[in-house]
Amino acid sequence: MAKKQEIKDPLNMDEAISASEAFFLKNKNIILGVICGIVLLILAVMGYKHFISEPRELHASEAIFKAEELFRADNFEQALNGDSLGTKGFLYVADKYSGTKAGKLANAYAGICYAQTGKYEEALKYLDKFNANDLLVAPALMATMGNCYAQSGKLDKAADMLYKAATNADSQALSPIYLIQAGELYEKLGKNSEALKVYQLVKDKYANSYQAMEIDKYIERASK
Repeated sequence: MAKKQEIKDPLNMDEAISASEAFFLKNKNIILGVICGIVLLILAVMGYKHFISEPRELHASEAIFKAEELFRADNFEQALNGDSLGTKGFLYVADKYSGTKAGKLANAYAGICYAQTGKYEEALKYLDKFNANDLLVAPALMATMGNCYAQSGKLDKAADMLYKAATNADSQALSPIYLIQAGELYEKLGKNSEALKVYQLVKDKYANSYQAMEIDKYIERASK
């Protein structure tokens, strides 16, 4: 298995945000990795479940299957663009089979590949093309977009997208993570009232989550 590429900041984040206490920045690689893992699992299940045997759809599903193998091996550049052995990448599938389920799925995969290689603007472009109604897929992709916005220095959009992801997920496992990320970014933007709102939501609605165990210190900090 190829070594997984580390996500690199495309700009000096120390100037954009003070990272001394930021939950997101201290844990961004872990968080984005977990989100991508969730998305990969769910999208794979969706793909194999919903592909139909029409010729165009079948060809598209065969093409994306090979790209998925590269993705699972953490070969993100080859998964995007294809390899020397003739495998077509997600960009090809998204363009060539744009009207198929596989083509739509390729947009999500392409966005994740771009995020993993530090190309956040490109990631946002492709993630925004994928519309998922699934209650797990949509929030996970929203959270990925939120992290990409943060890495691009668009902190307002990042915080709002993470809050939206938490609301849509409504999950004891995922929502508190997204909410704390959003809250930290709101604080750095000087929007303490918004930060306090999301921290209090973790305390009130997701009291059984791991993050709720330490939420009081976030609430105290945002209340000052």
